[in-house]
Amino acid sequence: MTSQPIRLAIIGDGKMGQAVAGIARTAGHTVTAMIGHGSPITRDTLGDAHVAVEFTQPDAAVQNIRACVDAHCPVVVGTTGWYDALPDVDAYVRQHDGAMLWAANFSLGVHLFAKLLEYAGTLMSRVPAFDVHLVETHHTEKKDAPSGTALMLRDAIAPGLGHDVPVTSIRVGRVPGTHELICDAQYEQITLAHTARDRRVFAEGAVAAAQWLNGRTGVYTIADMLGTNDA
Repeated sequence: MTSQPIRLAIIGDGKMGQAVAGIARTAGHTVTAMIGHGSPITRDTLGDAHVAVEFTQPDAAVQNIRACVDAHCPVVVGTTGWYDALPDVDAYVRQHDGAMLWAANFSLGVHLFAKLLEYAGTLMSRVPAFDVHLVETHHTEKKDAPSGTALMLRDAIAPGLGHDVPVTSIRVGRVPGTHELICDAQYEQITLAHTARDRRVFAEGAVAAAQWLNGRTGVYTIADMLGTNDA
């Protein structure tokens, strides 16, 4: 991943957008624009950015992505809850030679955690006495339940396990994000967990993703950036 400073536009001026702006400036990047809800997204309003980072709402994400593609600006998408439209958005980005990197979670650690769960699923399939369950906890402002991250982790473990995994969602307080795999048998329990302690971990990952996406075309995920697709 390049360490060269980039020009970064931020779509969404809420808590995550502000966190991304702070991390980007600290890392020496230039924040060219902070675009709030309902504001137009064009090459001019993006401030001639190298890359845009989008953290808004599910009902706005698809339109925002298309606007970035039309403005010839690569976009990193942190909004979740819009994935029913992903096939159409993927096709739009590719047809227009755009660039998009999307992820349900921009914590780099949680993507390593997903790889651990892939292996855990394979192991747990050998001992059917264990009941497997995912529990995810987020702050009360989190819109989607289960979270996009929980669904990603569920999909990581299920193939090796050989069956679907139930997910319990908890919304309480100001928790940035905790995801826990519980494997319970009659006389013992195995617990694997990833805990985000601050939303800045997501902002750091998004800025790293923007640096990586700069100069590329196509549709990517964090796994492409980390090189863990075949790990």
